[in-house]
Amino acid sequence: MRWINLSLLVLFPVAWFAPLMQAGLLPLFGLEQISVITGLQALWSSDIALALIVTVFALFAPYLKTLGLALVHFGLADPRLLPILTYMGKLAMADIFLIALYITVVKGIGIGRIETQWGLYLFTVCILASIACSIFTKRVDPQQFSRKIGED
Repeated sequence: MRWINLSLLVLFPVAWFAPLMQAGLLPLFGLEQISVITGLQALWSSDIALALIVTVFALFAPYLKTLGLALVHFGLADPRLLPILTYMGKLAMADIFLIALYITVVKGIGIGRIETQWGLYLFTVCILASIACSIFTKRVDPQQFSRKIGED
């Protein structure tokens, strides 16, 4: 699990810049391809409160959770941190829900055309892998991590 978690430290930034969707005639973005980063740039210029919330859910929560979990895996943080990290992973899943909601609304009211791109799947897999890492780490004996701290 620790190596999957460490790979997320590289995959999350890739997913942030990868195209999530291709949109036409979408008033909020006015872009052809939308990534997490370009979407955030558009939000910061139009709605700062929503941009702040999405920035926390899309960037900070998953990355900080992944870093914290890596610290636990390598015996550099207390395993009692795991419940907080799991909660942060659930917060990170909220942005996947928001993206799915926006796609559904736009398709449903016929404002424009949206086609999902590979970045949406990569971002979703990263979030789900992060949650899985937390779940499987909780099932491991916490004493295993404290023993590693004493062995080093």
